[in-house]
Amino acid sequence: MKAAEQGIWKSTEMRRRLADAGLEISAGKMSALWTGVPTTIRLDDLDVICHVLGCEANDLLIREPDKVAARRPRKAADNSTGIATITPRLGRNRTLPPA
Repeated sequence: MKAAEQGIWKSTEMRRRLADAGLEISAGKMSALWTGVPTTIRLDDLDVICHVLGCEANDLLIREPDKVAARRPRKAADNSTGIATITPRLGRNRTLPPA
């Protein structure tokens, strides 16, 4: 939306403006940015994009609290079945291999 507000309707035009500002973006990365689903973005790249669009980073970033909540480990469910729960042991508490 910010690009459209600046009269930029094509990703190639945005890519050209970013290149003029010193940021060379590959066609694949530009496609991900343009469709709104980039996997990652460097903060210095975000600064250049904001400069070109005349906006702040919070104008471009969308919070997704549901995705953050989904990443949290789930709490153990009620074990009313009587089957023992297996808990992995992390770290150096391993048994030695057979001699």
